[in-house]
Amino acid sequence: MPVNGLGQYDDGNVFARILRGEIPCKRVYEDEFALAFHDIAPQAPLHVLVIPKTRYVSLADFSTGASEAEIAGFWRAVTTVAKQLELETPGYRVLTNMGPNSGQEVPHFHVHIFGGKPLGHMLVRT
Repeated sequence: MPVNGLGQYDDGNVFARILRGEIPCKRVYEDEFALAFHDIAPQAPLHVLVIPKTRYVSLADFSTGASEAEIAGFWRAVTTVAKQLELETPGYRVLTNMGPNSGQEVPHFHVHIFGGKPLGHMLVRT
């Protein structure tokens, strides 16, 4: 059965393989709920991905299927990583993509943390 129109969770996706230790990553943070690591194709001086250690395809899937402890633990990990990277004072951006129109490339829910320079407006104003 499709998950929020994005298909079923694929245990062969790159983030699942990272979680299993089959693919290395440059870890920033890890706890029982989340793993954070540097993006291999950074879009800002600091570009870190935070992924839950559970099998969710998207934010919609995560928010409806995860336990309260998983949700709280994951978002705590996101803020812990931003603090650890000293991004709180200068500021940072948190982004998640969902589905093909957003550009989601890996079918495992994740957030991007961008920082390290002024990021400007996210979307072109029309």
